[in-house]
Amino acid sequence: MDPSDLSLRPPRHRVSRTAIWFWGVRAAAGWLVLIAAQIAWILVDDGDRTAHITALVITAVLGLAHVTVMPWWRYRVHRWETTAEAVYTQSGWLRQEWRIAPVSRIQTVDSERGPLEQLFGLANVTVTTASASGPLRVHGLDRRTAQRLVEELTANTQATTGDAT
Repeated sequence: MDPSDLSLRPPRHRVSRTAIWFWGVRAAAGWLVLIAAQIAWILVDDGDRTAHITALVITAVLGLAHVTVMPWWRYRVHRWETTAEAVYTQSGWLRQEWRIAPVSRIQTVDSERGPLEQLFGLANVTVTTASASGPLRVHGLDRRTAQRLVEELTANTQATTGDAT
């Protein structure tokens, strides 16, 4: 298939709904570290605590907003799809990116699961191509879907003629 026949379009599949919880927990962990540092600062500083407490309240409100909004927003944006000709991805939440890679350009297909992702039963798939834009990544797939995707892309890549350049 001629790469010019491929068009950039929204992919069909959403990531796992469990990714919403994963993204929320991961974001909450970062905010909790910042809040703990601010609480420690309040406890050791003998000066006026009003500014410290105000900063702590602002941090907590921003953290709560981030942990509440970001995972749902990402879930609505993150999509993926594969066809016999191409891999389509859409990702991001503030800065959104749509990518398409012809199967003939695929060099490697990898699956990765960190400790927290393993706890949630999630995995990521990375498709490395001959593109200077870098690999395509699909985050937040359930483990079985990620495994099927890797198998499907591997089979499609092997069945496609071309040198991935």
